[in-house]
Amino acid sequence: MKKLTIAAVVASAAFAAPAMAWEGKVIACFDKVWVPAKYATTHVPHKPAKTVWEHRNGQMVEVYYPAVMKEMKSLVKEGYYIKRKAPCK
Repeated sequence: MKKLTIAAVVASAAFAAPAMAWEGKVIACFDKVWVPAKYATTHVPHKPAKTVWEHRNGQMVEVYYPAVMKEMKSLVKEGYYIKRKAPCK
C-alpha cells in the first residue's frame, strides 16, 4: 500500500509539473567576456651604446652599436570577466 501511495504521488507531480511551470519573459541577454591582464613595462639597460673602429674591406670604419635594453614587466591588474549585453539566441 505504501509503494502504491508513493507511486501515485510521484506520478501526479510528474503530470502537474508542466502545468505549474512559470512562463517568464526574457528581458535582456548577456555574454561572458574575458578582459586580459594589464602590465606595466619598463626598459632597463643591458648593454650600453658604443662606437667601435673596425677593419672592413681594407679600410678603417667607425661602427655605432646601439644600446641593448631589457624589458621588465610587472602586473598592474589581473584579468577578469565582464558581462556584455548581447542579442538573445
